[in-house]
Amino acid sequence: MTDNTRPAVLELIGNTPLVRVSRFDTGPCTLFLKLESQNPGGSIKDRIGLAMIDAAERDGRLRPGGTIIEATAGNTGLGLALVGRAKGYRVVLVVPDKMSTEKVLHLKAMGAEVHTTRSDVGKGHPEYYQDMAARIAEDIPDAFFADQFNNPANPLAHETSTGPEIWAQTQHDLDAIVVGVGSAGTLTGLTRFFKRVQPDLAMVLADPEGSVMAEYSRSGTLGTPGSWAVEGIGEDFIPSIADLSSVRQAYSISDEESFDHARQLLRAEGILGGSSTGTLLAAALRYCREQTEPKRVVTFVCDTGTRYLSKVYNDQWMNDQGLLQYKHYNDLRDLIARRFEDGRVISVGPDDTLLTAFQRMRLTDVSQLPVLQGQKLMGVIDESDILLGMQHDPAHFHTTVGSAMTTHLQTLPPTASLAQLQAELDRGLVAIIADESGFHGLITRVDLLNHLRRSQA
Repeated sequence: MTDNTRPAVLELIGNTPLVRVSRFDTGPCTLFLKLESQNPGGSIKDRIGLAMIDAAERDGRLRPGGTIIEATAGNTGLGLALVGRAKGYRVVLVVPDKMSTEKVLHLKAMGAEVHTTRSDVGKGHPEYYQDMAARIAEDIPDAFFADQFNNPANPLAHETSTGPEIWAQTQHDLDAIVVGVGSAGTLTGLTRFFKRVQPDLAMVLADPEGSVMAEYSRSGTLGTPGSWAVEGIGEDFIPSIADLSSVRQAYSISDEESFDHARQLLRAEGILGGSSTGTLLAAALRYCREQTEPKRVVTFVCDTGTRYLSKVYNDQWMNDQGLLQYKHYNDLRDLIARRFEDGRVISVGPDDTLLTAFQRMRLTDVSQLPVLQGQKLMGVIDESDILLGMQHDPAHFHTTVGSAMTTHLQTLPPTASLAQLQAELDRGLVAIIADESGFHGLITRVDLLNHLRRSQA
């Protein structure tokens, strides 16, 4: 460590607020949300980041100048980076490639070193994120492998802080807690605490569809894991620290329902949570509505939704993943990512400058834009059109789109086949979908790939 002064920011971890849900149908129950998003690192994992590092310092596994290694879906890494970097340690993290861009940028901004690996492989594969982290830890001298999935300080953090806080905040009157399982630290720590103070309390498991945890808790059978888009909870194995003995009900929640509930929470209650928060809320509402007598129930806003703005709260990403419901035409219009009739087309006008076109391309991460005058398609402009002029005259940025756009347009009707679409894409960067009723939108190769992926799901 750089010095022996405990960083003041660490004193802000824990003691998070508890708020009552007021604008959802909770049946006969009263539902509370513990806002773990209010921790300084933005998630419940700040608690275990602090606990695991403190424990490793006490027993000598982590010494001044040492390196902290961990495999993480994001939030544990952020907790470890917050604490570790504040104390002057090197932090090296291995993350799966489904992790949100915001989390990766946050980790790097704090000075953590990030290794990205595959999210579509299981335990035992050389690119499985936990196995990769263990290998890295073996290769770095004085490394402390936090190993949240097997570290006893993980559940202890919740047994000694999260549980007592909830018990005090509910005035010792609580019937159930709805919780997810990632490393199982939250579930296990809360189970241990409440077995002492309220043995009849029910743990309710909220699990993404594709995870093995819900089925295992119901039947003791370890099913075949699938895939899910929710980050931070759900597993393809049973963590060694998992204590399922107090689980009374388990719900498998789809990605679509999870993401929708996170968005509903923001609109209804003004609370910005991540994808796992949506899973917990969906399960908690199901549980509450199934009850026949009043109960007091707590669940969590596990982390802040600001680290999912590019995913949960991005209509384009949600649409690409098939997680938003739009009108289906059963023709090529269903492949268009930004349909004109939905008001989602990003376009420029012929009198706009090429600088405007370039900035809109960069902002929306596209390579071409339709040029519209009112509702009429006048042409298409792409990066090559802009670059062609820029090579000869940098002032070309200030000329109009109309002077550089392509106006000789080949269009496809919505009724065209996928083979015709593929042939059109083979001739250029984009297919223009239009008929006598007007312009409908553009289809790129990425749009076609998204369609083919969804059709195989």
